[in-house]
Amino acid sequence: MQGKPFHILNQVLDGAIGAAVQSYATQRALDVQTRREDYLAFVAHDLRTPLSAISLAARVLELSVHDPAKSKQTGQMLKTLHRNVQHLSSLVANILDESINLQTGSGVTLKCRHFDLWPLVEALIIDLNPVAGTGSTRLLNEVPEDQTIYADANLLRRILQNLIANAIHYTPHGDVTISAGPSGDGLGIACTVSDTGSGIAADLLDKVFDKFESDPANGNGMGLGLAIVKTFVEAHGGTVRVDSEPDRGSVFRITLPDR
Repeated sequence: MQGKPFHILNQVLDGAIGAAVQSYATQRALDVQTRREDYLAFVAHDLRTPLSAISLAARVLELSVHDPAKSKQTGQMLKTLHRNVQHLSSLVANILDESINLQTGSGVTLKCRHFDLWPLVEALIIDLNPVAGTGSTRLLNEVPEDQTIYADANLLRRILQNLIANAIHYTPHGDVTISAGPSGDGLGIACTVSDTGSGIAADLLDKVFDKFESDPANGNGMGLGLAIVKTFVEAHGGTVRVDSEPDRGSVFRITLPDR
């Protein structure tokens, strides 16, 4: 093919290729922006729970600082404040690191290792006790002391923090129990967070892990806590499910592969 038809064909092909490249680049930019916005929304949500614990612990300190009989409790509260401040600093650092990763299009980076699960859960219970105490909710650690798990410790902490905080919110008077053990298929570890709270309506069960889906009765909720749980569990190659009935409590179960 020569002459004018050849030049026309070249122009058409050049235009088509240019449009395709531009469309691809635009979509990639939108994907990166969406992931950045999702990540920052997740982190902003996760900041709320430790901040609440800090605020409540500070209030208890304020009321008991002049009471010598409560010096032991004051020391424990100071440790809780210090631990939560460290956790917030870590989250802020992660925001900065993840922003760099998102600009290059990479996803959630896992730093998995085997570690003891009981101390992680116990530390979370201590941190969240100020929040639970406002509604007389008991937090129970029934994880075996020799139970290990293969996971990213920071992400697992955020998974369990969201599940426990969610359970506390819907269990103003009752028990929230954290347990763990081998999964039914023997290929992983199952962690459960169960409560004796208000439960979840049947028409909401299929939506609880969707972003921006929250209980209509929970006017302050962002609808992100359980979406964070699902995202981080699936990043590990795991699964999450919930069993619940109104007025009979809920059981959230996450299963992570052993490797």
